[in-house]
Amino acid sequence: MAAALALARRGLGSTWPNPSVGCVLVRDGRVVGRGWTQAGGRPHAETEALRRAGAAARGATAYVSLEPCSHHGRTPPCAEALVAAGIVRVVAATEDPDPRVSGQGLERLRAAGISVGIGLMRAEADAVNAGFFLLVREGRPLVTLKIAASLDGRIATSRGESRWITGEASRGLAHSMRATHDAILVGSGTAIADDPMLDVRLPGFEAARRVRVVIDGRLRVPLTAKLARTAREHPAWIFARNDADPARAGVLAENGVELVRLPADPATGHLAPLDIVRALGKRGITRVLLEGGGHLAAAFLRAGLVDRIVRFTAGVALGGDAVPAVAGLGIERLADAPRYSLLEVSRCGEDVLETWGRSP
Repeated sequence: MAAALALARRGLGSTWPNPSVGCVLVRDGRVVGRGWTQAGGRPHAETEALRRAGAAARGATAYVSLEPCSHHGRTPPCAEALVAAGIVRVVAATEDPDPRVSGQGLERLRAAGISVGIGLMRAEADAVNAGFFLLVREGRPLVTLKIAASLDGRIATSRGESRWITGEASRGLAHSMRATHDAILVGSGTAIADDPMLDVRLPGFEAARRVRVVIDGRLRVPLTAKLARTAREHPAWIFARNDADPARAGVLAENGVELVRLPADPATGHLAPLDIVRALGKRGITRVLLEGGGHLAAAFLRAGLVDRIVRFTAGVALGGDAVPAVAGLGIERLADAPRYSLLEVSRCGEDVLETWGRSP
């Protein structure tokens, strides 16, 4: 099952709106087939593993990181494929919450006389597909806030210099994080100040095309920005207010940018984080990496929509006049502060990497 989960992680960032699943087929103590969900969500992991195993799949045990599907879509159900291939036992890590499956895949296997086990390494499997589960249950993706900051929580000097606070190892790992998310999200301030590509600059990931999303209520991002100029080759979505300049929106659309219009929050005049994540969910996005800036991070924290925080901390102090990683939250009582539990801490070059999960 650990091997199946490792295979499932390979697909993260490329299988949306489907979950990323891994499958390992074992017969007589020997692995005869491996598979994981392919880019775009098809073929499924079980289909891939069966294809690679061929006739050797008959009489094998299938270890699958998620319950095999039981509904007809663009491809036949994986449960049916396992039955037809002569699999004698299926061990699934966790159930699929999709109401089209949700226990029915396991029941189909049992009805065919296949031995079924459920729950092996469930916590690890649930973590892999936490974004898909949120999409099914709440209609929104998992949101991870990435921060690269100084010891005192600053992301740029008082004059805006930010390259580079953290070291090369941290920057490389940050790019690998982009590869495991469906979409990279920034605010218009970051898009204007840094003119980022928001791509994955790692060997072997040249073809990775994660959706680049900018929250730009009034369409302030220049038409010459890298994201706009490369939108035809690399997906770029801009979320704007309903009343944003239609002429500017038309030019961006002609350049290949997808415009997503939302109503402004009457209280703030800005787009509401809940509306943003729901719109992303409707488009099938399961995992979002929120990279900045401080005002967008604060808005998502206030809305209770940051599920994980990944923080790279460099051994440098920038002082109170530098730019904070998170803008003001308006918190007057500690009891009202968002709280997170430490999941993991490690060294990354000369920096420290911490992963935090939202406390129940």
